[in-house]
Amino acid sequence: MSMEIIVVLAVGLDWHLLEGYRETWKSAGIYAVSTATIKGAIEHFQAGDFDLVLLGHSIPAEARERLTFLIRANGAKVPVVCIAGSPGHHDSFADATFEQNSSELLNGMRDLLRNKASMRTAGAALNGTSI
Repeated sequence: MSMEIIVVLAVGLDWHLLEGYRETWKSAGIYAVSTATIKGAIEHFQAGDFDLVLLGHSIPAEARERLTFLIRANGAKVPVVCIAGSPGHHDSFADATFEQNSSELLNGMRDLLRNKASMRTAGAALNGTSI
């Protein structure tokens, strides 16, 4: 049985925080491409094929929203996830907002991608097409 590889564009995450996540994510089949800037995120996104975009809380809210808008305006259906800057915070423009806790974040990303895949499969079945 092969493990599916998930590719995440991680934007604005603290380098030390991201390095802490990398080993856990790697063992879960998640590969992270990181950038600290919005410009870098746009360049990576246009050049790559990502399963999910993860926006760190260190990015100002306006910039997170703008980047999400640019991704959506591009026609991409890639889920955008934000890391909460404080407990209970939620970014309404994102598909999900999770706490920094690595296990909650990892499980939340996996659940979001699993739900997205299920919805795509159900939509294809309704349309009589295959994926």
